[in-house]
Amino acid sequence: MCFFFFKQKTAYEMLRSLVGSEMCIRDRYQRRVRENTMTSFLGTEDTILYPSCFDANAGVFEVLLNDKDAVISDSLNHASIIDGIRLCKAERHRYDHMDMAKLEECLKKTQDKRLRLIVTDGVFSMDGDVAPLDKIVALAEKYNANIFVDDSHASGFMGPGGRGTPSLFGVQDKVDVLNTTLGKALGGASGGLSSGSAEMVALQRQRGRPYLFSNTMAPSAVGGCIEAMNLLTGAKNDSLAQLESNTSLFRTEMKKAGFEVSGHDSCPIAPVMLYDARVAAAFAEKMMEKGIYVIAFSFPVVPKDKARIRVQLSAAHSSEEVKQAVQAFIDIRAEMGLDKK
Repeated sequence: MCFFFFKQKTAYEMLRSLVGSEMCIRDRYQRRVRENTMTSFLGTEDTILYPSCFDANAGVFEVLLNDKDAVISDSLNHASIIDGIRLCKAERHRYDHMDMAKLEECLKKTQDKRLRLIVTDGVFSMDGDVAPLDKIVALAEKYNANIFVDDSHASGFMGPGGRGTPSLFGVQDKVDVLNTTLGKALGGASGGLSSGSAEMVALQRQRGRPYLFSNTMAPSAVGGCIEAMNLLTGAKNDSLAQLESNTSLFRTEMKKAGFEVSGHDSCPIAPVMLYDARVAAAFAEKMMEKGIYVIAFSFPVVPKDKARIRVQLSAAHSSEEVKQAVQAFIDIRAEMGLDKK
């Protein structure tokens, strides 16, 4: 699908895109994605591409914050956010997961700082939770703080047009830094980005180490992203409506059947809580035997005694397939004797 864009390039020109950082290569193909596609889609001023969102998170905090600042992070933020924060010199604070009272306490404590940056995932990948960005924005405005959102598990399918959690809450213009991945719904291969004000992106281009010292994205991965964006923004695209329907059907029927499904009702990441790690692993294996691909997660990926099976709904699923998956959960629960507990 990406050869449409390559047809006037020589083999040498294509290979050149793989042998250095984007800063060194300045490939026009890459800039088309960054400036014309993702920036427009996210409604920001500019965007910088990284090899992955892990790299984007590794680069942004060190560039923007110093020892006169404070970073205030949700306790269940992704590992890449945690690692990125460790690389900067800002004073670190952590608030209990989605606890706005605790967040406000942290904001009060850091009023003497030059900058206060609230850091949160948009959707939390292991829990299906959606950060209450409307409430976070209200606190940020009250205490003069900035907001960073990693929307890797929401971009492409949450909110109007799949534009993510800021659009879900109508606060796109209130989020200062939006990082996300091109390796999931927006292409599925590799790549990540940081998007926001032109000044913020310019700083990362000058000082972002993962950007300056890593190879650029492969042209094929960028081509996949462009094609995914074309599909997502196409006039006849009904995939988001189908995904919403599948998500509602699965969550509703699973709860009717007595399962505990965590997370936001609109989130297609639907963790089925089983708590016991061995039970979750055995349950997932039996699901696989029935031709249903689900993964069990346990410590250290999730807290101890919080094992779960993470179900990820897709627009490619039919309603009958969703119902088949629900019935498989019911049948295996009975087979394992879990319905008697």
